[in-house]
Amino acid sequence: MEIKIIYEDEELFVIEKPWGVVVNNAESAKGETIQEWAEKKLGITNYESRITNDQDIEEEFRSRGGVVHRLDKETSGILLIAKNPQSFLKLKNQFKSREVEKEYFALSHGEVKLGVGEISATVGRLPYNRTKFGVIAGGRDALTNYEVINYYKFNDEKLTYLRLRPKTGRTHQIRVHLKYINHPIFADPLYAGRKVGRNDRKFLNRLFLHASKITFQHPTSLEKLTFESPLPTELSNFLTKLDLLG
Repeated sequence: MEIKIIYEDEELFVIEKPWGVVVNNAESAKGETIQEWAEKKLGITNYESRITNDQDIEEEFRSRGGVVHRLDKETSGILLIAKNPQSFLKLKNQFKSREVEKEYFALSHGEVKLGVGEISATVGRLPYNRTKFGVIAGGRDALTNYEVINYYKFNDEKLTYLRLRPKTGRTHQIRVHLKYINHPIFADPLYAGRKVGRNDRKFLNRLFLHASKITFQHPTSLEKLTFESPLPTELSNFLTKLDLLG
């Protein structure tokens, strides 16, 4: 598996995750995962500890292959991988305290009429379908800010091209939040609806969601770093096939 490394130093990798690749190891994962790639790259199975007083963090670092956060299988874009337990802990804490700034691009169904908005709705795993998440009572607080970039016409429907800034990191958060406001992401097999998703896949064979930008504090130098990832070719090419609306 070829992975593009955007940035690397002694403490971390910043990579571009391709769509269709699972991040963490799981029994259901088919093909090589990002975690397996990282384990080979870092030699984690033979990793010599630098920490003597926090075995839990060392174990979590090893068990996750240094992968600090996650992206869905069909989401492409920027991912952080720590090279040692200390940096893993510091980066993980930044995500936990919501200090990391993330930005995504998505194409949604329908016309999102409010140009700038905020979606605040609790997200949790659906009790009747454990593979899906939704806005449910008792879910975890989740907040997503969005901005409309452009509108497009697709057949007889309007589509909205969005920039999204999630303030929390719940599983499937952006996908669930856009479905919640009745604007599911284009070609989403889980949340766009079976018929709609199947039709979308005739034109685009992946989810139109890309993690385009991240800003965080370097774990040792404490410098504020920002990295960007351009829209993948298959997504940018799809946009060019649509009619841009004024």
